[in-house]
Order: sequence, then structure tokens, then C-alpha cells
Amino acid sequence: MLRSYLRLILFTCGLLLGVQIPGLINDYSQRVEAHLLESREGLKGFEQTAQRFFKGDLQALVRHYRASDDPVFQSDANSIDSLLSRNQMLESEWQALQSGWLSRTLHVLTRPDPAILEETLKGYSYQILLTPDAAAWGLGCAVLFALLIESLLLLVGWVIMGGRRKAVQPSWR
Repeated sequence: MLRSYLRLILFTCGLLLGVQIPGLINDYSQRVEAHLLESREGLKGFEQTAQRFFKGDLQALVRHYRASDDPVFQSDANSIDSLLSRNQMLESEWQALQSGWLSRTLHVLTRPDPAILEETLKGYSYQILLTPDAAAWGLGCAVLFALLIESLLLLVGWVIMGGRRKAVQPSWR
């Protein structure tokens, strides 16, 4: 009976851990979107200048600033270049998060932006989403977690017992 309760506890722990994955991915996606919108807003004035004088080419604007003898313009060129790099990174991050659930999950688990992931984890509050994705993740993780932990415990027990099984007591019936 105790073993059955332990299985239920393991299953429940796996379920609760599994339903966190879609919530974390959702929070990460929202942070990427917020940073992207802020980045676009920061570039808006420079884009207008580039549109007016360089046919919309921001790189031409940066080159023009770099070619200037004025150190303020040269410093601004570095700032604009930094904003452009950040915007391109956020755009590619956003595009990666617009794909299917599996590739989005793999992206967040294997290749996220470290700064945005850290920010997401610091601000993350545990939640239970009631979506099909969360239910699938929860059940999948619950089964895997319970199976792995129980298998590990059985293996440890087998090693401790020296690979022997308990002898079955014959029943008097």
C-alpha cells in the first residue's frame, strides 16, 4: 500500500512539474515580445532619419555617423549599431517562437537568450495553466518522472539485495 501511495506522489510531482513548462515558455515569449517592441520603438527615430536621407538604409546612416569627425556622431554610430544588433537578435528570437510547439519548446530549453531567460526565471511565478498543451506536458512528465524514479529505486534495491529476489513464501492454502 505504501508503494502505491509513493507512486501517486511521484506521479503528482511529475504532473505539477510538467504543467510548468508551457507557462515558462509563455512567459519567455511575452518577455521577448516586450523587448522586441521596445527595441523597435528605440529605432523608430533613426529609421525616420535613414528614410529621409539614406532611402531607409540604417547601415548607411551608421556609416555616415562613423565617417564624421565629430566624436558625438561616432559615439551615436556605436549606439545605433548596438540597437540594430539587439533588434536583429530579438527578431530572430521572436521568429523562433512563432513555430510549432515542439520547436518552440526545444528552442526555449536549448537555445534561449540567456539574459531574457534569467529575467523570465526571476519573475516567474508557478502557475497551473488549463490548456491542452499544459495537460499533455503534465501527463507526459508525470509518467516519465514516476517511471524513472521508481525504476531507479528498484535498481538501487536490486543492487543492495545483490541481484537476488525475495523468496516467495509458499501459501498454506
